[in-house]
Amino acid sequence: MNASELPVAAPTYFAESTMQAWVQHRYGGAEEVALKTIAVPKPKSDEVIVRARATGLNAADARLMRGTPALLRLGFGITRPKQPVRGIDIAGTIVALGSKASESSSGFNVGDEVVAETPGGGLALFVAVPVRRLVHRPEAVSVDHAAALPIAGGTAVQALELARVGSGSRVLVIGASGGVGTYAVQLARIVGAEVSALCGERSRVLVEELGAIRTHDYRQTSLAELPQSSFDAIIDIAGTAPLPELRGLLAPGGTLVMVAGEGGSVLGPIPRILRAVTMRKPEGRRIRPLAAVAKPEILERLLAFAAEGQLRPVIEHTYSFTEGRDALTRIDSGRTVGKLVVRGLPL
Repeated sequence: MNASELPVAAPTYFAESTMQAWVQHRYGGAEEVALKTIAVPKPKSDEVIVRARATGLNAADARLMRGTPALLRLGFGITRPKQPVRGIDIAGTIVALGSKASESSSGFNVGDEVVAETPGGGLALFVAVPVRRLVHRPEAVSVDHAAALPIAGGTAVQALELARVGSGSRVLVIGASGGVGTYAVQLARIVGAEVSALCGERSRVLVEELGAIRTHDYRQTSLAELPQSSFDAIIDIAGTAPLPELRGLLAPGGTLVMVAGEGGSVLGPIPRILRAVTMRKPEGRRIRPLAAVAKPEILERLLAFAAEGQLRPVIEHTYSFTEGRDALTRIDSGRTVGKLVVRGLPL
């Protein structure tokens, strides 16, 4: 590593040139991921190196692991992953700064506790992160809770904003017990919305505790049984319900936000999105696909809500670093309640 890119006060342990990481060189299931010793990343001038103390897993990690839908590979590697280390959401400690990140204007220093939605590489001891993606972690928020926030919480915020949810809005969250869903229910409650939810029977009590006033078991309740033309906003995270039935649940002027969608192994949700765009939407109803992006200002809001006790990250299980493959197997199942977190290696 170029010594000019490191602060004088860089911790001595960062002098190590190798680290442990969960690595995959072929697309596939968790069996393709192995714990290996690899080189410590070298920061670009606008990056920092963070010791990952906790990594939150998301559905995106499973898609990147498998390389599905195939269209995804155009950006992430045709024959194998460009970034061989899974894990995007991290909370940890800055141990080194690139030359531009070292400038006082960056607002970050060695030793700072931070949270970030990274470009990848989270299931490793050290992670290179662009400084523009960093947010300081409040002391009142644990590293596990912080690592569970970025993608899922950020997606929930952007979905609710796209649907123009506010005080008094009647909201239906479909897939309410997953990572995004548990945040969507709480954030809608925080702004004063009236929340109904579809989830599994075993999660109904949890979802009600998070703020839903009505819950329905998606296995036992058809959309036709729900009150028609009654919701100002539908946040569809499951992505499997017929679009005409979802449209029928919207009140005039209401919005359906498509957070996810069923699809084939090649194009994924694109055909469903095209159907949504072209279908008739009477009386001002809207159908909007969501393409959530990393926004540090949203992450700061989420951390503030968590620090104040208004937002509760729901963590199904916390894994040790050596159980990283087990965590990837579980996220790949698509059946998690809330979030999965992998603890970093102790130094």
